[in-house]
Amino acid sequence: MNTSLFKRKLRQVLYAFGFTLVLLTTLITHLNAQSMKVKNVVLVHGAFADGSGWKGIYEILTKKGYNVTIVQNPLSSLEDDVAATKLALDAQNGPTILVGHSWGGAVITQAGVHPKVAGLVYVAAFQPDVNESPFTWFSSMPPLPENGVGMPDANGIVYYLKDKYHAGFCADLSKGESDFMYASQGAFAGKAFATPLTQAAWRTKPSWGIVATEDKSIRPEIEEKMYTRSNTKFIKVKGSHAVYISQPDAVAKVIIEAAESAQSAK
Repeated sequence: MNTSLFKRKLRQVLYAFGFTLVLLTTLITHLNAQSMKVKNVVLVHGAFADGSGWKGIYEILTKKGYNVTIVQNPLSSLEDDVAATKLALDAQNGPTILVGHSWGGAVITQAGVHPKVAGLVYVAAFQPDVNESPFTWFSSMPPLPENGVGMPDANGIVYYLKDKYHAGFCADLSKGESDFMYASQGAFAGKAFATPLTQAAWRTKPSWGIVATEDKSIRPEIEEKMYTRSNTKFIKVKGSHAVYISQPDAVAKVIIEAAESAQSAK
């Protein structure tokens, strides 16, 4: 084989090798991108409710292939609820979207610094900063007449008032659903509501939010102010404070957007 023919063959081999290398690199990059997609979701309920309210969201997300975990908050203190949420996060097999409703927003703000959290979703939720509590924001405007958050009892426990539960918490659900939710609400320690946060995960993690426009428990104006302050990407959904129950498709859509947008937590 003469020198020129050899050089030509060598160039062909190198070209083919280079093309194969580029193809393999592209494929590996694509597979890595696929593996980095967030498929875990942890849902954190608020006060005056329990984890069963997430059933509609659970069904939508699991049908789409998400691994969903629902935290049952003890509601005995901020620290206890954060600990319960961190246990759920510890059990995840990769990056996770952490979702909180109402009081649960304070919980995910504190717990969301966990390394597996890739993004946060606030559903009609409190979003305090460091040295703020949910009460900081709750008391920033007069409560609406329908609001039924009661005073602490002799044990320091706060319940939502029975005669205001439907109108104040979940007016867009049936009375039967409201009655069940009232009966199953957790015993919420009033001291938790005024406990200042020591972490604010939304400062370092991408965040999404939902303002419930018919919310009578947390004023929609307060929700919007919190989300605007933190540069949270939020939408407005026509729904009561229990918007995660009455509008599961709209809420699930935001969670899915967060999962598809957030990259693996570093």
